[in-house]
Amino acid sequence: MRKREILAVLYDGVLSLDVTGPLDTFTAANLIAPGSYCLRTASADGRIVRTHSGLRIAPDAALADVTQMDTLIVPGGPGRHTAERAGELVEWLRHNADRAERVVSVCTGAYVLAEAGLLDDRRATTHWRWCADLAERYPSVRVDPEPIFIRDGNIATSAGVTAGIDLALALVEDDLGRDTALAVARQLVVFLRRPGNQTQFSAQLAAQVAERPHLRDIQHWIADHLWEDLSVEALAQRVQMSARHFGRAFKAEVGVTPARYVNDIRLESARHMLEDTDRGIEEIARLCGFGTPETMRRTFLRVLGAIPTEYRRRVKPPATE
Repeated sequence: MRKREILAVLYDGVLSLDVTGPLDTFTAANLIAPGSYCLRTASADGRIVRTHSGLRIAPDAALADVTQMDTLIVPGGPGRHTAERAGELVEWLRHNADRAERVVSVCTGAYVLAEAGLLDDRRATTHWRWCADLAERYPSVRVDPEPIFIRDGNIATSAGVTAGIDLALALVEDDLGRDTALAVARQLVVFLRRPGNQTQFSAQLAAQVAERPHLRDIQHWIADHLWEDLSVEALAQRVQMSARHFGRAFKAEVGVTPARYVNDIRLESARHMLEDTDRGIEEIARLCGFGTPETMRRTFLRVLGAIPTEYRRRVKPPATE
């Protein structure tokens, strides 16, 4: 079995969890499959760096001394200023990133890749807070704010902090198979594994909270009554508004149509039931208001790219005796 070289680059202001999360994932893989990975860190000049939290990290080498890397990890830093703080790294990436089989960014590390030109004409993501800014600064990058990670060719980008662990688990699965990745996930006490196209935040957090009390109340009511008739007409009747006026008011205050909101909440509820319970697909479809398993299946396939049974297989560890 070939030992894979993992290199995490460091710079002042780097987020320590963006570094340690992926590296600890590969370290756990080494405990289960010894000799799978060689882990190294490097800074521009080889000197100790001070992380955003004040933690000091002593790198193994200077970037100029790096001779081999299969996977290159670029962790995030101080928001939109990350690329400026990692200036020397940006220049090094322009000339050396193509030496790696795969290049990975965590959180705002996407700014560094974008500044180096590595994300031109590629799909990418970062922490949801910075997606709009990243897209504005680098119009050649196709920024998608929803997935927790995106792989486009040999370059992968992930959302905020812990999403770097999800991406690292996906890479372990690529390298060593699902069984090993599952064992790593158990070691880290995380699910194996959130699919990359899972959204960064919940449907209710993603949507705005209505200002008018009766619209805000209906948002809460929807989440607790997913199996009921949640058509625009039925919801409008509950708040004593015409369907047309309710639809316009809801979208204006919440940011999405009532139908989209209902569908997002139903999908999220179904995901949680698949992850956290042993309920059958038919029961989940009924409780979440999809009506039939086939309707839920089509929704999962369209939004998440996986049918419910496959989604459960990916994210729910098998029962142990």
